[in-house]
Amino acid sequence: MSYYFSTNTMGTFDETIDKVTALLKQEGFGILTEIDMKQTLKNKLDVDIKNYKILGACNPPFAYKALQAENKIGTMLPCNFIVQELGPNQMEVSCINPMVSMQAVGNDTLKDVAQEVSSKLENVIKNLNNEA
Repeated sequence: MSYYFSTNTMGTFDETIDKVTALLKQEGFGILTEIDMKQTLKNKLDVDIKNYKILGACNPPFAYKALQAENKIGTMLPCNFIVQELGPNQMEVSCINPMVSMQAVGNDTLKDVAQEVSSKLENVIKNLNNEA
């Protein structure tokens, strides 16, 4: 089992960010954080990379359930998605697979929550190319 779900899609970088955000919303997630790695690395190291953004997604009911089961689980929240430019109008979208990351915690109560969240995140990845 891979630690991430991933797909390639066509479109501009901004269009892809919008699609991911909309699909996450359909699954009950909002974006808590956005990290623009291209801009950050340019500012800090004066290096140039292709567009690469990390979106920190959160579904509050699932976050609450996870926190009730394991009070240190915040070290693994939010669920991160990355959108990265592979080439002109070619993007890759990837996200964490919570089933794999939660195995490291060793808390059986988290398994059900991780399974539900994994299913929702995988739906976003699977449905990305079906969005108009």
